[in-house]
Amino acid sequence: MGTQLTGQTAIVTGASSGIGRAVAELFGREGAHVFLTGRTREPMEQSKTKIEQAGGRATIAVFDLRDMAQLQQFIADVQAQTGRLDILVNNAGVQFPDPILSAAPEDWRAMLETNILAVLAGSQAAVRAMRRTGGEGRIVTISSSTAQRPDSGVYGATKHAVNVIMATLRKEVEHDPIRVTTIMPGAVATNFARYYEPEAIKQALGLTELPFAFERGQHLPDSAVEQIQARMSDLLCSPDDVARTVLFAVTQPANVNIAELVVRPPVAVSF
Repeated sequence: MGTQLTGQTAIVTGASSGIGRAVAELFGREGAHVFLTGRTREPMEQSKTKIEQAGGRATIAVFDLRDMAQLQQFIADVQAQTGRLDILVNNAGVQFPDPILSAAPEDWRAMLETNILAVLAGSQAAVRAMRRTGGEGRIVTISSSTAQRPDSGVYGATKHAVNVIMATLRKEVEHDPIRVTTIMPGAVATNFARYYEPEAIKQALGLTELPFAFERGQHLPDSAVEQIQARMSDLLCSPDDVARTVLFAVTQPANVNIAELVVRPPVAVSF
């Protein structure tokens, strides 16, 4: 077990899969008491077991972040329970890539509420908790490299909004010992692209055929995702790559203000 986060309290949202799960497990291995939040209990229980077997501490909370009152109360309760809040990782996000003209309005709402409003509510509650304890704090938000493109759809628009919100929050807390970092991953081997049509995935990866069976909306097992990343490492980062970037950001001293980081595979892929 590492020691970079020993004694610290960390909250990771969207910790039941992908980047969030990788971040939570890495934080646990580095000594933090990790609070994992998400909507699916079983994978978080598996992560909790891994963390505890490595000598760390983990607590699970299952709820929908779109309930902003519950989210803010949860963050306040974590700080009250542990006496501190050192790190919040806003990782949870949803993506529906349908064209504007054919998309379902309820999908827009899900993206706006999860990708933007939950980040706002969580970050506000985290700053309040960090200020109550008077200690240093780190807020890291997982955005997307799609935020850098002007034609990246409603999902890209939500991530551009996240970048603006985080830049504004960074300005508001620059005189606190609280640092706000936005991380923009490129293509990552997770189940996040499950709502894309197989043809779109083939085109983005430059393939004539996918090396796995896939239907839109399908969740692939972890083993399949890992195999895909291993075969396409030039095109797809692994969640662990992003997790290490998050760890780098939260372990810098308060006099180092890391505003934004882009992490992507050697070959850029645009979904």
